[in-house]
Amino acid sequence: MTNSSNFEKYPSVPVPFGEEECLIGWPAIRERLRGCQSYRRIAIECYPGVHIPVVCEELIGSSSPARVIRSAESMLPGPVIERKFASLLGDDPVFGRLSTAQLEDFFDPEKVASVRSEIAGASGPVVVLGIGATVLLPDFDLLVYIDVSRWEIQQRQRRGDASSIGLSDAKTSAAALYKRGYFLDWRAADRKKHDLYRRIDFVIDENRPDRPAMVSGDVLRSSLAHVVRQPFSVVPFFDPGPWGGQWMRRKFDLPDGPPNYAWCFNCVPEENSLALQFGSRHFELPALTLVHEHPQELLGADVFRRFGAEFPIRFDYLDTIEGGNLSLQVHPLRRYIQENFGISYTQDESYYMLDAEPDATVFLGLRDGIDPRDMAAKLKAAQQGGGAFPAEQFVNVWPARKHDHFSIPAGTIHCSGRNSMVLEISATPYIFTFKLWDWGRLGLDGRPRPIHLDRGLANIQWDRTTDWIREHLISKTETVASGEGWREERTGLHPLEFLETRRHWFTAPVKHDTHGNLNVLNLVEGDAAIVESPCGGFAPFTVHYAETFIIPAGVGPYTIRPASATSQPLATIKAYVREDA
Repeated sequence: MTNSSNFEKYPSVPVPFGEEECLIGWPAIRERLRGCQSYRRIAIECYPGVHIPVVCEELIGSSSPARVIRSAESMLPGPVIERKFASLLGDDPVFGRLSTAQLEDFFDPEKVASVRSEIAGASGPVVVLGIGATVLLPDFDLLVYIDVSRWEIQQRQRRGDASSIGLSDAKTSAAALYKRGYFLDWRAADRKKHDLYRRIDFVIDENRPDRPAMVSGDVLRSSLAHVVRQPFSVVPFFDPGPWGGQWMRRKFDLPDGPPNYAWCFNCVPEENSLALQFGSRHFELPALTLVHEHPQELLGADVFRRFGAEFPIRFDYLDTIEGGNLSLQVHPLRRYIQENFGISYTQDESYYMLDAEPDATVFLGLRDGIDPRDMAAKLKAAQQGGGAFPAEQFVNVWPARKHDHFSIPAGTIHCSGRNSMVLEISATPYIFTFKLWDWGRLGLDGRPRPIHLDRGLANIQWDRTTDWIREHLISKTETVASGEGWREERTGLHPLEFLETRRHWFTAPVKHDTHGNLNVLNLVEGDAAIVESPCGGFAPFTVHYAETFIIPAGVGPYTIRPASATSQPLATIKAYVREDA
């Protein structure tokens, strides 16, 4: 019987530095920065979402001898910024087009020139603080970077405690703030962070404003160089949803409060954070920083060449046990996502059934002989309040059992039914879901969830019907290798998708090798396993049931074995980018 009580909800990576290298709390941080008073030009660059008033009060206060300049005062007026990026963001409540903007594009050139002139003529110390501080002060003597993870930013957006760059957003919805961040603000801020990375003197983790942490830039850079040479996990986060279930609450010992837990994002580095462990102290930063600063070591040369500094593999959980069906949906074809959103690859995905009740099902593909015009008309009528859409009249419903694996290439209509615990293994562009029908329900905010019917209908592949689905997409398992105490299976995915997945059943050590290619794995059966380096390249790494972990491309050979002697096979599922994709 699998016991998941040891599921690590806050995994951290030990780094080769002592506690003294990680300062905790504003008093300790202030004391350290006071030792830098000889510097005359100090930039305090902030990521969007940082509590800038709190930072200003805690780091500078009202008695500082320095001239303090806030970067926000030199930005373009809010309405000008909105007009400038209006065509990029559009009026869709969810989707826009990925921006190539720089932080400089948010600033008024005349104000920037005036501030730079003022700084050049200042006789005393000057501190520039805020988003784009280094736009005003590019020739700083000291750079402090204050960071926050995107998941924490989203919590602040939901509380009305975060705004978009250059705007007050007092009445802006959390969904609109997220859209603005995803397509515009975070992109520009990430480019600036990457440009500054090698020049940062101190980094402050502001995920907990009441308990910030700070390390030096040198320590951070050395720590990330250490992380990328070993297996690690990012910090998962959990979120409720209108269809969410109760499996994760029970299995992972999650807190009461939310009505359910629908999602667990346990390997989406664009949103997850990475925790570094300095003795008993922790420092949290966006996992995306590791992707941006160590792409070749993490991804491998071939994956980096094809995708750039982007993490192309996503693992997350969808829990509908004692919940409801997901929305009936489709993901955009590659050409469509390129032309409409500026994304170079699309969200091909799969459902791996980590667990399932006896009545669990997956909606996948169209039924033979359906009339596309009739289906489209009934979807439009349902969207306009004309009664429920008869989904089973048009869409196949397949039984789902534990360890089944369903491939879902872009353009295939699909959704998980209720009473399923899905490990979703997919490509990373993860917000590009076109909902076709949401079973007539409201979101947790009491409002209808956005439906993108026209976009969805434009992407459905109408020839993916019952026989084709059965032949190509449902649990196509093939044994490809075996040895004493282990068996390797290919579980998918379809040739239309660029990910390969392999499942290993084992009661003895199994040899793996990245072959210079990023590996992402999950322990889908068994209590615990240990990942080891045959040459002592990293310390043994323990994983527990249902935990996802990352093996950087540069690791090369590694082994996985049961944590204790057992006659019951354990199993991992591994994903990597196909060489011939």
